[in-house]
Amino acid sequence: MSLSRNSVHTLGEYYQLLLKNGLLADTQPLKADFARTVPLVSCDSRVVVPGALFICKGAAFREEYLLAAVKLGAAAYVSERPYPGVSAPCIAVTDIRAAMALLADLFWNHPSGKVDVIGITGTKGKTTTAFFLKAILDRWQESRGLGPTALLSSLMVDDGVERREATLTTPEPLDLQRHLAHAAQSGFVTMEVSSQALKYHRTLGVEFAVGVFLNIGEDHISPVEHPDFEDYFSSKLRLFSQCAAAVVNLDCDHAHRVLSAARAAGNRVVTFSLRDPSAQVYADGLTLEEDEARFTLHTPRFTTEVSLPMSGWFNVENALAAAAAAEILGVDGDAVTQGLAQVRVPGRMETYHSARLPLTVVVDYAHNGMSLEALLSSLRQDYPDRELTVVFGCPGGKALDRRESMAAAAARWAHRILLTEDDPAGEEVADICAQIGGYIATLGGTYTVIPDREEAVRTAVLEAHVPAVVVLAGKGAEHFQKRKGGSEPCVPDALLSQRALAEIDGREEA
Repeated sequence: MSLSRNSVHTLGEYYQLLLKNGLLADTQPLKADFARTVPLVSCDSRVVVPGALFICKGAAFREEYLLAAVKLGAAAYVSERPYPGVSAPCIAVTDIRAAMALLADLFWNHPSGKVDVIGITGTKGKTTTAFFLKAILDRWQESRGLGPTALLSSLMVDDGVERREATLTTPEPLDLQRHLAHAAQSGFVTMEVSSQALKYHRTLGVEFAVGVFLNIGEDHISPVEHPDFEDYFSSKLRLFSQCAAAVVNLDCDHAHRVLSAARAAGNRVVTFSLRDPSAQVYADGLTLEEDEARFTLHTPRFTTEVSLPMSGWFNVENALAAAAAAEILGVDGDAVTQGLAQVRVPGRMETYHSARLPLTVVVDYAHNGMSLEALLSSLRQDYPDRELTVVFGCPGGKALDRRESMAAAAARWAHRILLTEDDPAGEEVADICAQIGGYIATLGGTYTVIPDREEAVRTAVLEAHVPAVVVLAGKGAEHFQKRKGGSEPCVPDALLSQRALAEIDGREEA
């Protein structure tokens, strides 16, 4: 853990940091050895070492965790309330989330000051844009004899030291700062920034070289996330207060407010658009084909022809966002062109084709109304003479607004709708599907419920009326379902689609 740290701080320094930021709940003298160095800041009692500073964090926190930490030698603990039965000194704070973020930043010696961090937020397109920008930056680094850049996305974490599947769109502060420290030698970190991360201070203390705002639509509205759209929107706009420069989509809803917020923060602002040539980064001559998008990219520094190995106008929009961030970072045109030409995003617009029939399966992570609307409307334009089937579900216990918004998108654009499992957590799949189906029926649509996702995919493909396009939405490249007992392995949609296509081609052959 010490590999990326070049100095160790005292307990007094951590205390003063909280005092300086107005986070101390009690400024009475604390009986503690402030001169003692702190070898570890942690919220995990299992890894505490003597002298550590322990953080009591989380709605499920129990006093037994703190007792275990003290038994292992924690010198003090940070908490929103003291625990009278615990012998270690309590540093009481008013906001444990904000405190943890600042403590993590100090523990890892403010790594975002040593590497260019690009933060990407928006209702849809964050992951795709992050992969696009990483591909551009990797190509630029390669052309200068340097190694690959870091990526923190909802799909994966790759910080140059750790490479694994992600568990959160934006990691918790202690993990986030560790990843940034690991990535200090990579030159750049491209990361997704969720509304929850901004609202609950996960990124507090992070310096963003560039903040990218893609779009805004209703999502994550629920009792456990954002109570309303305004809370969601204003949380995302917080990104600009931490950025040196900003990228703004002139085509997004509420673009004027987004632009005003970026400028009010004193940022350099670069705009992009698919429709407005007054934007600093824009595209024209757009041609969309089955597995490719071609267009002319215009930036303040160059004009170039781009061939993107993914179709859909929304993917072109994501490419423009990545190009706009690259513009701010001074990346050359060849790296932009070559990076975009080589990019692949797991689970995003992955297409699979029958060897014998005019039948295409599209696997995409589209998991809210805005992204599903964009995907299905684009496919209807690309395949106007084909039956369009969509297979999707909604998660249990959160983002409850998706049930209505995804139902509306499916009812508007799809000819066949199959409702199935998608991370039901503590809810019954049948209950979730019934609620989605109610919204579809209200809009005059029809649907079929097949709770087992494997069966739903197989049915969607084998019973399609060709020529046809089948969309598997919501899971992308994920290979786990979040069920009542926790995460359980499942077959990813890409493999399910390939199996179904092989079966139908074999049937034709027979």
